[in-house]
Amino acid sequence: MFLRSLLLTGLLSLLLTADPRFESQLVFPLEHWHNHSSSVVELPDGDLLVVWYNGSGERTADDVKLEGARFSKQSGKWSERFLVADVPGFPDCNPIVWLDPKQRLWLFWPTIIANEWHTALLQYRVTTTYPAHGQPIRWDDGGSILFDPHNFEPTVRKVLGPLLTSAPEAKQAQYLTEIIQRSSDTYFRRMGWMPRNHPIFIPPGPELPKGRYLVPLYSDGYDFSLVAYSDDEGRSWQGSQPMVGGGAVQPSVVRRKDGTLLSYFRDNGPPPKRVLVSESADDGLTWTPPQDMEIFNSGTSVEVIALRDGHWLMVNNDTETGRHSLALSLSPDEGRTWPWKRHVELDTRPEKASSFHYPSLIQGADGDIHLTYSLFLNHVPAGEPRKSIKHARFNLDWVKAGNP
Repeated sequence: MFLRSLLLTGLLSLLLTADPRFESQLVFPLEHWHNHSSSVVELPDGDLLVVWYNGSGERTADDVKLEGARFSKQSGKWSERFLVADVPGFPDCNPIVWLDPKQRLWLFWPTIIANEWHTALLQYRVTTTYPAHGQPIRWDDGGSILFDPHNFEPTVRKVLGPLLTSAPEAKQAQYLTEIIQRSSDTYFRRMGWMPRNHPIFIPPGPELPKGRYLVPLYSDGYDFSLVAYSDDEGRSWQGSQPMVGGGAVQPSVVRRKDGTLLSYFRDNGPPPKRVLVSESADDGLTWTPPQDMEIFNSGTSVEVIALRDGHWLMVNNDTETGRHSLALSLSPDEGRTWPWKRHVELDTRPEKASSFHYPSLIQGADGDIHLTYSLFLNHVPAGEPRKSIKHARFNLDWVKAGNP
């Protein structure tokens, strides 16, 4: 009787978890302050931590700081906001939080030195003490991450040189000439690198006895990307060869079972506006030139993660213009095809009155998927509340069910 009861209970649990589930809520009420570029991580006890930047603007606003909130698994509520990091008098932007294999909590972000994105200084903090509900984080260590990218100028000239000699229009020729000239500027190529998506960890192997940390980075000064990598658990960092081409920025890196790395990018380049992708066969040191996929992208942030069952999940503004559509795409074959798609948000009004963008995606220990993103109301009276960070929680069956 007990065994039968146990089997029935297990079957009931399986059926319940197979039902599509979705819920969402604002992390804090809408307000007039600029709140943007969130990043979410699950802490070891199952609570969530989300961070974002807050202030009167972005790179030109010297009051911008990093804020955070903690979601209680027990109460199902977000805490009051708290300060995460702030360099007084300088804008602090694009924070990323990540838990490494040693269960250390990392924060990566750029401090903008001279109110231009290309003057970004990449910083980090790390701790093993997680914040209590609604309390600030006590960081154990921190500093700046500096590196000279691998094979930088030769790679830039190799990729962009042929484009310049093919007699493009004057505006494009000027742009290419400036980028090629900047590739030899030691100061310019060592500054300006910014994060947008989660780092990943490459497990230990014969050539990487401690594994490798990879932090995807991009530069608005060059309009392309690279990764910072550490083979000593974050004590020192180096820069990869750049991923040059087509305005491929804000990379999101995911690893196939055979070890191949794929990087997916926001499309900052000319039409057609598509998600771009690049590959690495040497653990992130060198990369193929980014190429367009078939998936639309309006020049906005995209993130891809590998789920524990082998599926890959992408979140992206799946349109060539605007930020009114935020969609999930699902791949059963490690990025080769993407047969499932479902919208998290879709504003079909002609005026596109809402924007949903800069998503951050993780899978929790229980299998549920967590997504945070910026929510902006585009047409409200001046000074009225219009911006917040939104959190959505759902399961894979909800994605596979497709749009209603």
